[in-house]
Amino acid sequence: MEIHEIQFVKGVVRWEGLPDEGVPEVAFVGRSNVGKSSLLNMVAERKELARTSRTPGKTQQFNYYLVNQILYFVDVPGFGYAKVSKKQRAKWGRFIGEYLTHRVPLRVVFHLVDCRHPPTQLDKDVMALMRGSPVPYIIVLTKADKLSNNQRQKSLASVQQVLAQGAMEVPVVFTSAKKGTGREELLTWIENLVAV
Repeated sequence: MEIHEIQFVKGVVRWEGLPDEGVPEVAFVGRSNVGKSSLLNMVAERKELARTSRTPGKTQQFNYYLVNQILYFVDVPGFGYAKVSKKQRAKWGRFIGEYLTHRVPLRVVFHLVDCRHPPTQLDKDVMALMRGSPVPYIIVLTKADKLSNNQRQKSLASVQQVLAQGAMEVPVVFTSAKKGTGREELLTWIENLVAV
């Protein structure tokens, strides 16, 4: 799949605001500061498509990007330690959970995990949520350029161990927004799963 055009369409903060035209959606989820916006920019080959920040929780809405006029990339708010109230975090958590398990146009979920650290409890919660989901689910290990080959293998083993505990077999893709690693693999998954 090649991305010829991509544009920001809308930001959504509640279920009623989600697009209703049935266009296929590709979701990018992960804890705050895992590198979702950087990865989106890398996949789209646009430097400033998604706003990046060193401040966790910068993305505070579901950001919809229309790709080639035929599908949406959805940048889901980071879960975790964003500087917002517990009440707001809980509200986001419910919205994200509902979106991942009940959104009809959703075709694939890319769950971003920082490969420098073992999966957090929040990551494990997402894995558990996706275990019973009919939506294809792929784990994306970000920031791979910061690890040696040996460290990457240890990171992969740690993720696979968590998945095995939940009796899950899930594809895992290493990426680096800085070096473009994993871009073609992600686009191939999108092409195959969204049938574009």
